[in-house]
Parts: sequence; structure tokens; C-alpha cells
Amino acid sequence: MPNSQFKGLPIVERKALRRQKLIQAGIDCYGKFGFFAVTVKDICMAAGLTERYFYESFKKSDALFQAIFVQLISELQNSVIHAIEQQTEPQHMLRAGLLAFLSCLKQHPAMARIIYIDAMLVQELHQQANIQQTMQRFETIVQRLLRVLQPDYNFNEPEFSWIATGINGYVTHIAIRWVMSDFKANLSDVLRSCELGFRQFNPSSYTASSS
Repeated sequence: MPNSQFKGLPIVERKALRRQKLIQAGIDCYGKFGFFAVTVKDICMAAGLTERYFYESFKKSDALFQAIFVQLISELQNSVIHAIEQQTEPQHMLRAGLLAFLSCLKQHPAMARIIYIDAMLVQELHQQANIQQTMQRFETIVQRLLRVLQPDYNFNEPEFSWIATGINGYVTHIAIRWVMSDFKANLSDVLRSCELGFRQFNPSSYTASSS
């Protein structure tokens, strides 16, 4: 299969461009049909490349899916962080971050399916250290929002980490349900439900237990 679009480029650049074409083809195919219904041959046909070039960049489909997952979730997280940083009032930060999160999923259904449907089923993905670090970035975002929303509360760090994990899980499960329903619920309703998870957290109503 001719690849005239790569002629004249250094080898390293050609390889990088082929790799990105495979990633984009993977996003399109996995996002439409699901990871388990797509073969390496399907990806190569969509990318306009031979299987030789697939294995130049990826050992197997799982490796491609991992690269796609990291790229997409980083894009999603960056969108959330950017929206938060545009605001100065704590309540506006919360709403802007959640709105960016949900809007990004609805506007990019392939991203939504890959992150919140297929990624939950690819077992090997959850054993990768870089995937775990990427997912923990969401918890870091949650922790920062909680600190802004509750500036006067002296957080117990171990408890605070568990709380952030819980709220992150709360929002994640709402997102999964919304994505799996093909976004049938109104975005505004889903947004309010996500906000509730943060607003219900009122540390002043709890008394620290003695160890």
C-alpha cells in the first residue's frame, strides 16, 4: 500500500505520523464498534496502512488501546482543568469543571465509549502503572476542588484522600450510566446530580473519631 504522504520525511517523523494515524483510526473504530469487535486488520484499513506498520508501533491491540486511553483521558482532564482555571469563585469552578467534563463526553461519543465502557472491560489496562497514575489525576482534581469549596476545614490527609476517591467514583458512575444510555438524560440534570456529590460533603457536620 503506497504511503506517498510520508515521502521526504525523516524516518522518526514518518514512524510518529504512522503511529498517530493508527491511534486516530483506533479512536474511530473502537469508538463506533467497541474494542472487542475490532481487529488489527480493521485498524490498518481505517488508517490506510499495512499490518507491518501496526506492529512497528504496537505489539498488540491492547497496546494501541492503552495509548488511545491515555491520550483521550488526558484530553478530557485538560479540558476540565482549563474550565476550572477560567473561574475565580469556588462554586463557579465546580460547575465549570463538571460542565466541561460532561460536555466533552457528549460532544465526543467515541471518547466517552472508550473511556467509560470499553476501558472498564479491558482487564490488562488496569494493571498498567501509567494508567493508574492517569486515573489518579482525576482524584487530584477532586481534592483541589474540595479544598477550594471548604477552605476553612483542616483536612485529615488520609481521610481526605478516601473522600476524594469516593466523590470521584460517584461522578464516574454517573458518567458511565449516562454514556451507556446514549446520553438520553438532559445534560443539566446530570450536571446537578454530579454537583450534589460535592455539595453533600460537609466536613463541619462530622466529628473526627478517635483511634
